[in-house]
Amino acid sequence: MKNHVLEQNKQEEQMSFVAKVALIGLYGGLIWSLVGYFAFFFNFIRVGPALVLMPFALGAWKDTYVGQLVGVAVITVLSIGVAYLYKLILQKFHKLWVGVAFGLTLWILVFYLLNPIFPGLKSVANLDSNTIITSICLYVLYGVFIGYSISYEYAEQQRHK
Repeated sequence: MKNHVLEQNKQEEQMSFVAKVALIGLYGGLIWSLVGYFAFFFNFIRVGPALVLMPFALGAWKDTYVGQLVGVAVITVLSIGVAYLYKLILQKFHKLWVGVAFGLTLWILVFYLLNPIFPGLKSVANLDSNTIITSICLYVLYGVFIGYSISYEYAEQQRHK
């Protein structure tokens, strides 16, 4: 009977930090692209998640709600890579403002630097103020979600060592 281990005495196996980063990226992309889709649906913003599909000639379906949902799926997968990028560069910073700056940097990257590859995206000077403000807020919230979650998990990992 000594070798018998009770179920409640078994220690739960912890998920690796790398797996947690992937899940944070997955959920961050899913949650915030869905919020972006709702903002697009209710006309707070002129570009929805299907923006990510615009560089590819995929047909007119990408302008429908199906295209928006496929855009959500693509952003969800791309977000895993963004989370790993944050882990690689900024994981040690346990400050809210780092996530805000990360989100703003992503917004600048998409709306200024990558703007030429998105044929359906007007230049920032030609976007309406609702689109600019709402998209900045979404990117900042996304950056805070990714940044603070990864930094928290990194701090927890260091605490347990």
